[in-house]
Amino acid sequence: MADAIKVLLVDDHQVVRRGLRTFLEVQDDIEVVGEAADGAEGVERAGELRPDVILMDVKMPNMDGVDALRRLRELDNPARVLVVTSFTEQRTVVPALRAGAAGYVYKDVDPDALAGAIRSVHAGHILLQPEVAGALLSQEENNSGQGRAGSLTEREREVLGLIADGRSNREIARALVLSEKTVKTHVSNILMKLDLADRTQAALWAVRHGVTG
Repeated sequence: MADAIKVLLVDDHQVVRRGLRTFLEVQDDIEVVGEAADGAEGVERAGELRPDVILMDVKMPNMDGVDALRRLRELDNPARVLVVTSFTEQRTVVPALRAGAAGYVYKDVDPDALAGAIRSVHAGHILLQPEVAGALLSQEENNSGQGRAGSLTEREREVLGLIADGRSNREIARALVLSEKTVKTHVSNILMKLDLADRTQAALWAVRHGVTG
């Protein structure tokens, strides 16, 4: 399973972790490499195990999912985080997405849909329910108007469009014949100019303002 997607399970309920592991272990291309019972342990285990994808609950003791997401970003951990939650309120899910989650699914998700979601975020895509995407877009509209698009260079608009398509820095570099370091610089400039926190917000902003790859 050298090419399998390595997954870390972070949830304070053992029965949930057991259920997720039982299903995921029968997937040929997914390997569960570890578990954690709260956000703090999840951050520590993520540093040790270097998973590709983390399935993260939101409400947990000691350190919740949002704080864990922020800590992972501070540590530059490259894992993609898929929030798995029983909470559907925007006030619960939106902060997790703003903290860097690649998407979210509910705990009653169909098993095949969960596997598909893991593959999708691992490939660089962003998974958002329509109502949450709408809430985020509304916030970005308030924070970053159309006028800011004019501050982007033509190359930055190209990079932004590819971010909206779910491309990784490596894929963008290949598409535009640039180095990954140059692409990373462009991404940083885009976030700064548009006053956005991360790639998720950049992708949503691009969709809202018609910037596509």
